[in-house]
Amino acid sequence: MQSALTCLLIFFSRIFDVSLGTLRIIYLTRGQRKLAAIIGFVEVMIYVVALSVVINNLDRPLNILIYGLGFACGNYIGSFIEEKVAVGYVNVQVISKKDGGELEHSLRELGFGVTSMDCYGKDGPHRILHILIKRKTLPFFLDKLRQLDSEAFISIIDTRKIMGGYFTRMKAK
Repeated sequence: MQSALTCLLIFFSRIFDVSLGTLRIIYLTRGQRKLAAIIGFVEVMIYVVALSVVINNLDRPLNILIYGLGFACGNYIGSFIEEKVAVGYVNVQVISKKDGGELEHSLRELGFGVTSMDCYGKDGPHRILHILIKRKTLPFFLDKLRQLDSEAFISIIDTRKIMGGYFTRMKAK
């Protein structure tokens, strides 16, 4: 019984601390140092407890296996949490094979701020659209974009910090 509880403690501690580590890195890269520091404090406390249980019981190889499994699961779960938290902004660059002006107008009608540039590619003239949006808005944006232009070339870049500019409010979904 003691061994099963020990394994569960190790496993869930690793899931929790690795998931917190994912969040800490996200907040740190988004410039939220204080929150990252608080999360890091809790993360390392949990980590030390789990590691000490394994180190104090090296005669039980199952603990080491469970420790590694908890780490792997923590990474997996942490990636789901990261998607749900979706902190910050992304810059979406869209190159339409169709009339970029029409797509630009449609995106503005949906409430997105669009900056555009004329460009020239392999197949002739195009229009590059730059749209800065909240990460939480990205799935909605991509769904609308696919409806408007299913063949558009899209690149998405994480944005660490923004200053100035103009953001329109999106119309209700």
